[in-house]
Amino acid sequence: MAASVASDPESSFLASRRGKLTLALLCVVAFLDFADASIVNVALPSIRRDLHFSVQSLQWVVSGYLLTYGGFMLLGGRAADLLGRRRILVVGTSLFALASLVGGLAGSEGMLVGARLAQGLGAAMMFPAALSILTTTFNEGTDRNTALGAWGAMAGLGAAVGVFLGGVLSEGPGWRWVMFVNLPFCALVLVGAFRLITADRRRARVANFDTPGAILASSGMLLLVYAIVKAPDVGWGAARTIGELAGALALLVAFVINEQRHRNPLAPLSIFRIKGLAAANATQLIAIAGFYSMFFFVTLYMQNVLGYSPIQAGSAYLPVTVGVGIASGVVSQLFVRIGTRPVIVAGSLLAAGGVYYLSRVPVHGSYLPDLLPGLVIMSLGFGAVLVGVQTAANAGVPADKAGLAAALVSTSQQLGGALGLAIFSALATSRTHHLLVAHATRADALTSGLQRALLAASIFLVAAAVIALRATNTRGEAAAPAPAPGAQPCPDANT
Repeated sequence: MAASVASDPESSFLASRRGKLTLALLCVVAFLDFADASIVNVALPSIRRDLHFSVQSLQWVVSGYLLTYGGFMLLGGRAADLLGRRRILVVGTSLFALASLVGGLAGSEGMLVGARLAQGLGAAMMFPAALSILTTTFNEGTDRNTALGAWGAMAGLGAAVGVFLGGVLSEGPGWRWVMFVNLPFCALVLVGAFRLITADRRRARVANFDTPGAILASSGMLLLVYAIVKAPDVGWGAARTIGELAGALALLVAFVINEQRHRNPLAPLSIFRIKGLAAANATQLIAIAGFYSMFFFVTLYMQNVLGYSPIQAGSAYLPVTVGVGIASGVVSQLFVRIGTRPVIVAGSLLAAGGVYYLSRVPVHGSYLPDLLPGLVIMSLGFGAVLVGVQTAANAGVPADKAGLAAALVSTSQQLGGALGLAIFSALATSRTHHLLVAHATRADALTSGLQRALLAASIFLVAAAVIALRATNTRGEAAAPAPAPGAQPCPDANT
């Protein structure tokens, strides 16, 4: 049994055939969730023409996924801890597959946006369940560092390959295949989950579940992400935006108060006593704000300024996939020697340099001199940061809170992506509008706006490096703390 292999600290579960297959299965989940956040971007013009989307509604094809993904991540992660990780992974994957099928068959804008909302909810269950299975299956040290390196590589590859696949599919069989392409991967995950992952029994009865905490956390996160996504359109100083942000804050404060008083809290606040956890999550939030925005604005530059087709824009990111893969493999082996903190700091600074290079793109630019060097440099830093933060954020986390820890770092990722796009889009739009009013050409105005947004993204990455100085410098040498006395053991901890 896998459980007996993994539970022996002297053995390497990863060295076994079952261990390799388990890691590959979990990496498919990471790839799916990250790819679906970006795969629709290049297909948006085709979707708009086919389903007659309004400009205002079109953004929800992207934002709808991020809204429910970020809003329900905390609930999904803790549900995995309490109700069973394999169970939540299977339910989330089934919902994701059904939503992908409905989205591919959508005949109206409402149907497609609804499908994207459901996809995000499914991903919010899949991602933390899979990551917590990984961190409780592979022993701390070389096995876990290697596993997290592969996981981080798949996450980074998913973000870049998603853009490429979106272009290939939308120009080939059609935009509907950006949804249908998920189905065989979901089938693979479902089959593999039952064959490779041992079932774990529930650690909490539904009657004891923290329902008020679940409602407050999900409502607060949904309202927060919604307010951030809509702020560039409504205005950051608008009464509506201020009211939504204040409402989200009130709900989240009520959630914290509930967690302090509830006998079986959804998110035990004691998890924040783990050294370096808060810093790792803050680093993730700020860094992802810069990374996600870079993909968004560079894609706009290629299509709207340089006139690239969807497939050309997607293909431009292929070197990024290579850079992320190389960096992830190298840094996962460096952790044992120098720890995670130097890797995260160096990766953030390297990525900041790459994004700064991209912020200097000219109006009449070309790929080789103006884009490729910056993309390659950024990709090396991107891979290092992803793997380093995932490793640091899960270091020293007890097995009974692995799902919660996975959900926290994933929530930071989603909030960072939404916050970065909202802030930098406002900067780019303001600059572009100012120049258009001053009678600049459209290409000049767009390029200047994108330059300003990318410059701000590079500054965020420098800030992430500073915050990372407070993160845990784990080398993977310490065993995870045991669950609190009285807690039931989690049977899948070493499956």
